[in-house]
Formats: sequence, structure tokens, C-alpha cells
Amino acid sequence: MNYKATAIKCIQDESQALLELIPNINDDFNKAVEIILNCKGKLIVTGVGKSGHIGAKIAATLSSTGTPSFFINPLDAFHGDLGVIQQNDVILALSNSGQTDELLRFMPYMMEHNIPVIGMSGNPDSLLAKYATAHLNSAVSREACPLGLAPTSSTTAALALGDALACALMVARNFKATDFAQYHPGGTLGKRLLTRAKDVMRTEDLPVISPETKLGEAVIHVSNGRLGLCVATVNDQVAGIITDGDIRRAMESSQDKFFQLKMEDIMTRTPKMVSPETKVTEIEDIMHRNKIHCVLVVDGEKHLLGVVDSFRTMI
Repeated sequence: MNYKATAIKCIQDESQALLELIPNINDDFNKAVEIILNCKGKLIVTGVGKSGHIGAKIAATLSSTGTPSFFINPLDAFHGDLGVIQQNDVILALSNSGQTDELLRFMPYMMEHNIPVIGMSGNPDSLLAKYATAHLNSAVSREACPLGLAPTSSTTAALALGDALACALMVARNFKATDFAQYHPGGTLGKRLLTRAKDVMRTEDLPVISPETKLGEAVIHVSNGRLGLCVATVNDQVAGIITDGDIRRAMESSQDKFFQLKMEDIMTRTPKMVSPETKVTEIEDIMHRNKIHCVLVVDGEKHLLGVVDSFRTMI
């Protein structure tokens, strides 16, 4: 059998369910964002079954984007975990029907302690919607399941609505990529955004010569340095660089006179230089804009400290 048609139908149904969410985004969505922004404690996400799984993912997304959040199962809450909920917290409760008994049973506790509840359900007339301080309508017209029974479109819609909430909060907080990196220091993005020139620069066996060096000798330094360049210094300060490309062009243009030329005759006197604190992402941008593969790392007096090449930025 060919199951592609079933897969395509499922994706089409779930895509349609997401589009159906758009008219449901109303003033309660703004209210929910404001409630979370004004929260002095934690955002506690809760739900049962499939809604619980979606809630756990939403909590993880919110936590990684600047909103302190965690997931709690309402069944656990009734067996001693209610103590984690404080008056300065906010509850985000998920239930497709909005009538889940295990979820509704501890709503009176929230009301008694004046803890705001943001409800997310597919039924704006449900008890959860009535209890909630703000209600997010995640209603779908049908499940993508061939039987129309298994939570498919409904869980996709709830997940998307949670992502929309996280995105709105990121905009409200002016949450930047560098902030994201602080929450993901072990990931690739975190490393790239937090790593600086001093962390990746090559500092040993740098190809450094005098501007007076003949190009015939400079070729050897470029080759041995394995960076595709050679740095000229005067009084330990960077005076210029030549690259293997510069050498090839000089050979083509000068021909027989090539070996009489000195490094200072063809070197670039204003090479791209950065400080040890420059972030790798900024260095990549410099390389891309200037179509180069290396930058020099220098101190405030242009003393050469190291070299960062394109391979060292690939972390």
C-alpha cells in the first residue's frame, strides 16, 4: 500500500487547524501575555494526558526564552505538590475539552489564593474557560486522525498556541539571540554566540616577519604557517599582511622581478583586526562582508596576539 496520501491528508488537516486558530486570537491573548509579564513568581504549566505532554513542551519553550516556567501534573498536585504554587505565581492550564476533572479540582484552590489562571482549551464555554482569568481558545474543527478520535490536530493547535505565547513574550521582553544563548550555553548556538576571539585564536607559531623581508622568503613563511597569510610587524606592532592570493598576483604582475620585491611592496597595510573579546559571530560577519578567511587579534596597541581563521569559527 502507498501511505503517502494518508500522510499528506494528515498534514493538510493539521495545517488547516492552525489557520483556524487565527480568528481565535483575541483580547484574552493580550491579557494572558500581560499577566505573565507582571508575574513576580513562576509560570506553572499543568495538564493531563496528551495535554500534559504538550504543556511540558510549552513550559520548556517558555523557560528557554526568558519566562521561568515548569510543568506539574495535576494528579501530583493533589498528593503534596500544591506547596510549590505560591501567590505570586501564574497557572497555565491545558485541557482540550476544558472539562478535565483532575484539572478542575484544584481550580478552587487557585481562586481562593487569588492565583491567576490562564486556561487553554478547545471549548470557550467550558468550566476551565469560566474559571480562567484569561482563556486561549485552541478549538479545531476536526482531528487529523482517520477516525477523528486521537488527539492530533488539537494537540498541534495547542502546541502552536503555546509557541505563539512564547513568541509574544519574547517580543515584549525584547529577548535577543544573546539572551537565548545564556539559556543554552551547551548548545551550538550558545557556543557560537558566547565564544570570543580569545577562545579560538591561534597563538603559537604565527607567521610573523619584517616588512623588509623579500617575497621569496615570505612565501616559505606563508607555507609553513598554514594560515594562508603572513603578518608584518614593526616594534611588535602589526604593520600589514600578505596572503597567498597577494603572492600569486604579485608573481603574475612582476614576473622576473618578483624575487626583488619585499613584503612591504605588496602588503595590505590596514588588515582586519579585532580585540580578544570580539565574539565569533561578529568575526564571521567581518569575514563574510570582506570576503576574507582570517582576522588578526590584537591588543589596544596593535600588538599581535593571535589569528582567527574561518575553520576556528566553526564550533
